[in-house]
Amino acid sequence: MRLLEREPPLAALAAYAGEAGGSDGRLVLIAGEAGVGKSALVEQFAAQSPPGVRWLWGACDGLFTPRPLGPLFDLADDLGGDLQALCRAQAPREELFGTLLRQLSELGPVIVLVEDIHWADEATLDLLRFLGRRIRTSKVMIIATYRDDDLAAGDLLLTALGELSRQPATRRIGLVPLSAGAVAELAAASGLDAAKLYRLTGGNPFYVTEAIAAGLDEVPAAARDATLARAAGLTGPARQVLETAALTGTRCEPELLEAAAGCPPEAVTEAVASGLLVDDGGELRFRHEIARLAVERSVSPRRLAGLHARILAALEAVACTDEARLAFHAECAGDGAAVMRYAPAAAVRASSLAAHREAAAQYARAIRFADPADVATLAGLYDSLASECSLIDRWPDSADAGERALELWRQAGDRRRQGATLLQLSLAMWRLCRGQERAAAIESALAILEPLGPGVELAMAYRLQAGLRLEEGEYTGAAELARRSQEIAARLGASAVLSDALNTEACAEFNGGGDGAGLLRRALELALAGRLDQQVGRAYANLQAIYNSRREFAEAERVYAEGVAYADEHDIGTYATCLRGEQASLLERTGRWDEAAALCADVLGLVASPINRLSSLITLGKLHARRSEPGVWHWLAGNQGAAAQDAALAADVAAGCDAWKRSEIAAWLRRVDPAAPGLPAAGEYPEPYRLQAEGHWEKAVQLWTDLGCRYEAALVRYDTSDETALRDALWAFTDLGVAPAAQLTRQKMRQSGMPSVPAGPRNTTRADPLGLTRREREVLDLISAGLTNAEIASQLFISAKTVDHHVSAVLAKLNVPTRAAAARAAQPSLAGQPES
Repeated sequence: MRLLEREPPLAALAAYAGEAGGSDGRLVLIAGEAGVGKSALVEQFAAQSPPGVRWLWGACDGLFTPRPLGPLFDLADDLGGDLQALCRAQAPREELFGTLLRQLSELGPVIVLVEDIHWADEATLDLLRFLGRRIRTSKVMIIATYRDDDLAAGDLLLTALGELSRQPATRRIGLVPLSAGAVAELAAASGLDAAKLYRLTGGNPFYVTEAIAAGLDEVPAAARDATLARAAGLTGPARQVLETAALTGTRCEPELLEAAAGCPPEAVTEAVASGLLVDDGGELRFRHEIARLAVERSVSPRRLAGLHARILAALEAVACTDEARLAFHAECAGDGAAVMRYAPAAAVRASSLAAHREAAAQYARAIRFADPADVATLAGLYDSLASECSLIDRWPDSADAGERALELWRQAGDRRRQGATLLQLSLAMWRLCRGQERAAAIESALAILEPLGPGVELAMAYRLQAGLRLEEGEYTGAAELARRSQEIAARLGASAVLSDALNTEACAEFNGGGDGAGLLRRALELALAGRLDQQVGRAYANLQAIYNSRREFAEAERVYAEGVAYADEHDIGTYATCLRGEQASLLERTGRWDEAAALCADVLGLVASPINRLSSLITLGKLHARRSEPGVWHWLAGNQGAAAQDAALAADVAAGCDAWKRSEIAAWLRRVDPAAPGLPAAGEYPEPYRLQAEGHWEKAVQLWTDLGCRYEAALVRYDTSDETALRDALWAFTDLGVAPAAQLTRQKMRQSGMPSVPAGPRNTTRADPLGLTRREREVLDLISAGLTNAEIASQLFISAKTVDHHVSAVLAKLNVPTRAAAARAAQPSLAGQPES
């Protein structure tokens, strides 16, 4: 059937292809609900694309835990050459990414279609990020399709889409269902009631065409009914082919299908003739995923295991190398031995490609089928699961797996492995804010490992013990333990432990008043050279934190940009979240509060460990308090006594903090309780705090202002008795929107007898009905007008990154997952808005 109401997106695709043909590469994201016609649109575009343009195809499969980088392997089969050789050699993904980009760029005009990225593994999303940043000067157009009707807040794809939309090469196309008129036109010759067909299908093109193609006298209640009605007319062997195809995956070879179904070639031909299966370049696929699901769900549960066993045998007969696919069918067939052959291998490969979510899923699958009597194998699987979960910020799962592994290693009597597992458990306990259990795990590990003599595990134990001393404020002892760890690690060539130990020594040096950054850069260089993802992430996170703590904001932002790009590309969610939380703190300190709140919302929307949520919760708490949310801060509420108690509690635990944090706590103690005992000497403070403590408040204000910290500068002015300074503080607090601090400043001015204290602003304007700020309302209006982030940035004269944060804040406040949903939610609220 011909496409209706798709002329604008087809024209857009043609325009983007023309731009790519002129060495202005494009990444086109096509979104729409299931069945809306994304694939049909691309097929129509391919049919009318000019000669000389090469098309390549890759797809994500939603049937099973995917093979990481499945679309890349599809492309390698088409491209051949170096990429195919590297795939067969299981090369690192950096080489795979770079080689794919090179081979695509050498082809000339080329269009790459990657379908169904809503099912993409994280490594594939990283590949799209990699290509999106680098195809701008090539003759390459990448088209990626995805469903946007089932995306929830915090979905990994939403994060990736936000990042991709900031790239200059990215363009977006959204498809909507057909109108009632288009449905009537399609149904004109079918004899079906067009109005009823439209009501039941909502204009979804697949549902409409499936109902018409079924040849029924009445409109079916659902597309599933129409699909099964078409299948019912097939012979038994052809239905067997159809059912086997539905269980095999997105695509399969006809020969494989014949073998797995146990049917002659004629049965495959009949299934294709029904229109449910399509011959696509020598492979077979369902015309749509909705049809595949309908057939899959119609298979009797008692027959499923047998069908999967036949598929597994057929795959093994052709020497299939996709362990993830083999492991899936082995599990569905109930073949435990086959699961143990394929799932651990699939996990190892997934981890090597930085697809840690997929690796964790494969280890969990293997654990379900492992022989309980094989204690060592089972313990090793739990250890591996704990490690993979730790990389993706699933620390409760990591702790559970670690505790199970520890129990099994004790049964096996392997003391060295017990010690190693205790150390991994200590990391999980720290992330879960279970400090006493963390310390106990480290001490138990040392008691086990020290009698066994120097080893990698003992080096790691000393590094973790150094972390304990660091948090207790024993910086010299922490540094000594870190160096002891380095000595053992260097002797054994244990680069990961060596990098971590250098990192910990750097933190001890910084907290003790030294530099720290030099040692951290050594730790980072060592980790990068060894491709040690976890150590790279930790080094970036601590380097960013040091620069942010020292108020060296430009350097902190540079490290953040490098670090978060690495963490996202290598699927180390723990440190990606950590870096974003620290960046939100930087944004708060430099007065970019809307951006800070939006980034905090992003972080808190993820499944993150408590330790990673803390930074964002603290930042968000500050912003809420300053913006008059009740019950958050005592000082802003005018409760000096309670504020003094809080400051004293902070001072009690300040020993483990760096000089900047200790000085900040001292400043608050002076502000709320000037007579508080035990304040450190002013000479120990960093410069802005020292100048204020010594009475040089004007110089302190200037330093804070030069750093971009307007709120801190206003606080210094507030702490004085100078009338001009207090008026400046009042103006700054008002301009920043810190109504409680502005009110405190007015009270202080009145109590000091100052004349003509300005009154507070009157609330004469109606609040935004959606709770948006003025800037967020502007962004939402432009989203509703169909503008991209880059176009919004240009129109509002702000950065694309700032726009992305505003978009995230809007989605969070409206509690919707997508821009399209935000635009729809905005419609009822427009009536109450003043005209511009």
